Amino acid sequence: MLKKVEVCFTPSLLPLYEIENAIVVVIDIFRATSSICYGFENGAKAIIPVATVNQCLAYQNQNYLLAAERDGQVVDGFDFGNSPFSYTRQKIEGKTIVLTTTNGTYAINQSKAKAYQIIIGSFFNLDAVCNYLYKQDKNVLLLCAGWKNKFNLEDTLFAGAVVYQLKQNGYTSDDAGTAAQDLYNLAKTDLYAYTSKTSHSERLKKLGIEEDIKFCLKLNITQVIPVLTGNTLVKLNV
Repeated sequence: MLKKVEVCFTPSLLPLYEIENAIVVVIDIFRATSSICYGFENGAKAIIPVATVNQCLAYQNQNYLLAAERDGQVVDGFDFGNSPFSYTRQKIEGKTIVLTTTNGTYAINQSKAKAYQIIIGSFFNLDAVCNYLYKQDKNVLLLCAGWKNKFNLEDTLFAGAVVYQLKQNGYTSDDAGTAAQDLYNLAKTDLYAYTSKTSHSERLKKLGIEEDIKFCLKLNITQVIPVLTGNTLVKLNV
């Protein structure tokens, strides 16, 4: 089977893709999918991604940690938000987290009804994700969470990094994948400098959380691949 990798730049374009027989990799580098991967690396038992703040609140008083972020900031009254630095082993080991974010959990929820499988990608687990994908007999869709259904640069750069690796292993790519790979090739020698151009980077800097940006660009600090099982993210057994 000739396998293909496609890139969907925003969830608003998702209806254009056939994903019933595809592994969907959800990408939200700044910061949801980075935080999810780091949470599992630090011992989280499970993460339940929900679309809205009210859905997150529905899990109150059930021995879950509740995490909510909107427009880059922690929503008032929640345990924490969307920063990977909040996902410390001391806080989350053995716990289940209910998470809602502006873009990342939205992308997960938009794709879960039809996708063959959903996994979570970040620079933290780049090689692990690529190694898993090219061992599967499935097409791949790299779903960039973007920013409120619009294109963003950092998610596209990660998609390009995945396209680059998969094409080395016989995958074909669509034009969006080729464009993403070209952008990644421009940026790969200094991802932080390149992503300093992004609008999301500017938003986070204004909130005083520039260290999150630097951290979310670290490569291959975990082999963990979160996978959606039902409505819950757990560690994929590979």
